[in-house]
Amino acid sequence: MSWFEPSFAYQIYPLGLCGAPHENDGVLVHRLRKLIDDGWIDHMQRLGVTCLILNPVFDSLTHGYDTSDYTKVDCRLGDSDDLRAVVAACHEAGIRVLLDGVFNHAGRGFWAFKDVQEKRGDSPFASWFEIDWGGNNEWNDGFSYSTWQGVPYLIKLNHHSNELNEYLADVIRGWESDYGIDGLRLDVAYCLDRGFLAYLRRIADEISQKRGDKFLLLGETMFGDYNLWMGDELCDTVTNYEAYKGLWSSMNSSNMHEVAYALERQSGSRPWDLYTGKHLLDFVDNHDVPRIATKLENKDLLKPLYGLLFGMAGVPCVYYGSEWGIEGEQNFGDYELRPALEEPEWNDLTDWISGLAKARAQSKAIIWGSYEQLAVQPLQLVFCRTFEDERVIVAVNASAEPAVMHFDAQSGTGIDLISGQTHDFGGGSELAPYSVCYWKCE
Repeated sequence: MSWFEPSFAYQIYPLGLCGAPHENDGVLVHRLRKLIDDGWIDHMQRLGVTCLILNPVFDSLTHGYDTSDYTKVDCRLGDSDDLRAVVAACHEAGIRVLLDGVFNHAGRGFWAFKDVQEKRGDSPFASWFEIDWGGNNEWNDGFSYSTWQGVPYLIKLNHHSNELNEYLADVIRGWESDYGIDGLRLDVAYCLDRGFLAYLRRIADEISQKRGDKFLLLGETMFGDYNLWMGDELCDTVTNYEAYKGLWSSMNSSNMHEVAYALERQSGSRPWDLYTGKHLLDFVDNHDVPRIATKLENKDLLKPLYGLLFGMAGVPCVYYGSEWGIEGEQNFGDYELRPALEEPEWNDLTDWISGLAKARAQSKAIIWGSYEQLAVQPLQLVFCRTFEDERVIVAVNASAEPAVMHFDAQSGTGIDLISGQTHDFGGGSELAPYSVCYWKCE
């Protein structure tokens, strides 16, 4: 166990939130201070957030995932002092901070690549990339190179180079010592060589031992068996795209059997269930997918959806602005998903999510407990979370109508951790329209 399992995570894409220009103009503006000055850290604290995931903050030409310098804060966001101030303010508010580690690829502005452009095979950094000296590219470099998913300005890094890996290890050590961060989100971890992941894990363990506290590795994964990238010698945890799909799709299709299957497959007690006891990062949207308020066909489903997110196994994560229901679609790329926002807002949805966070924080069963499905219908799902002597029954109604669910509660009464009301399990349990209950069994 570490500080991560009980966490409630919040994700911010700072270049977007802070209103930075889409292309680096070279002008130093202290936009990152917005997180402090405009109340975002206070907002997170009020919401119950305990872990902030900051998407790219280091120097790049465009969106942050085309890194030019891993040691320089992007001038569009500010400087090192600004990042130190944000991390310190988060820590003062009881919020851990993860930075985005973009180590699969770099941008054409990366200083090591520019040296290769100048010196070609004589560059001491030529081995850091996968280069075909007999090829060429659209910039007429006189050579070609491997890329991330065919994107020509995202140059694949060669992790068979010990020198490159040692450089990146020093980068990570510097981030931790200079800024006091608590771990990394590893961008496109599913593309990273497993040997390199194991190397990063050794570096993370080294840092953890030095600080006497877990230095976390969160890997971005989208498909397949997450155990390929997560384990004692790999990432500590990964992004849960499988459950993400089931969460919104089951709501839109009035088929809770879909998400029920995913939750049982991931967290159940059967020998073939995949991730039992592990804490994946659960979410309903992020900087790469449409906002959940856009994705859901019926906005009344937002509250039961978030109720399910906070009651299921794993660590819930909310993407900035989604807690009050902003919308965003991928019509013209990702920028619509990463908008500039002035100040945080608060409404009924935000209040609901804050209540869910409080309920989860007081329950060992919801944080660490096992998963057992009790009942499922097209618009309802009931499951039990158990840890030591605590049992919590999570009941979700995604219908506009009340529903009565019958299941073996193994208890006469329970207290709803969200509302504080006592519930009698005898004769069936009635669920209000679009509702979620966390009944702690007595």
